[in-house]
Amino acid sequence: MPASNATFVGEVCGTTVVYKPIAGERPLWDFPDGTLAARERAAYLVSEALGWDVVPLTFLRDGPHGPGMVQVWQEPDDAEDAVTVVRDLRERPGWLHVFDGVDDRDHEVALVHEDSAALRRMAVFDAAINNADRKGGHVLPMAGGHRYGVDHGVSFHTDPKLRTVLWGWAGSPLDADELGGLHVLAEALDEDLADALAPLLTAFEIEATRRRVARLLRVGALPIPRGDWPAIPWPPF
Repeated sequence: MPASNATFVGEVCGTTVVYKPIAGERPLWDFPDGTLAARERAAYLVSEALGWDVVPLTFLRDGPHGPGMVQVWQEPDDAEDAVTVVRDLRERPGWLHVFDGVDDRDHEVALVHEDSAALRRMAVFDAAINNADRKGGHVLPMAGGHRYGVDHGVSFHTDPKLRTVLWGWAGSPLDADELGGLHVLAEALDEDLADALAPLLTAFEIEATRRRVARLLRVGALPIPRGDWPAIPWPPF
């Protein structure tokens, strides 16, 4: 599969999976080497604690190229869309505008995303895990309206690094469902979830996650872009 890290598609017990070996992880300046697979597993555990099914089943497993991350393959629905680029905002009435730009032919375009509960939950999840790479292609629109998020290897940093294309709700109040999920997550981070994350993240990263969740609950709103850090991953798809 095309990716910045070595990424393979295979089968485990007849189930199609994505396999990313640790040996194929590209070194990054701001994340420790060899930790991306563990962060992907950690993101799945947080998704499960929230109860929102944002991340497909993800686990660590030895494979043909050594230990790595294995995730159950999800086939998106070609008829569905969640994040896209349009030339005219009237093409997607009711969608949320994120930013304007020009395409490879110098046509003015805008990046927009749908205004759905499933995608909002993903935005809240990203804020909790400090996701530094929510590109449009990392959102899988499934049949029936469900939205999966994938590629969470650059998450859980102790420094604020949220980069996402899902800024359409920036600053908007969290709803009761979102607040409820975050309360459950906060409790889990003080109990069994912290133990499950301990082999995957540092103690400082787990504590930073607690602080982010506590801040989301205290502020009661989705975050807004920071002026000292790029808000959009590049390229955005």
